[in-house]
Amino acid sequence: MKKLEVIIKPFKLDNVREALSDIGITGMTVTEVKGFGRQKGHTELYRGAEYVVDFLPKVKIEIVIAEEQLEQCIETVKNSAHTGKIGDGKIFVSSIEKVVRIRTGETNKDAI
Repeated sequence: MKKLEVIIKPFKLDNVREALSDIGITGMTVTEVKGFGRQKGHTELYRGAEYVVDFLPKVKIEIVIAEEQLEQCIETVKNSAHTGKIGDGKIFVSSIEKVVRIRTGETNKDAI
């Protein structure tokens, strides 16, 4: 099993969620986060004063999938989150040792 942690621009969340749903991904966890990479921050004007925004709003999606779904899931996220501009995001992939569904006691693939 694999875990994808996907960091994207907030306005792309609905596109990504719908695209993942279309390929059979039934569950995910979404968190509003802040961060920066190459995009760095930017300056804004508030009440006539300029200030630097170091951390930009992003959305983090966490998905646990069967290993055979990995490449299709990555391609789906890449295609649905892509704008071609800096700050489109990143996909991190890690291995999951075990999953347990608390309600039924099912484990691993049956629990996803």
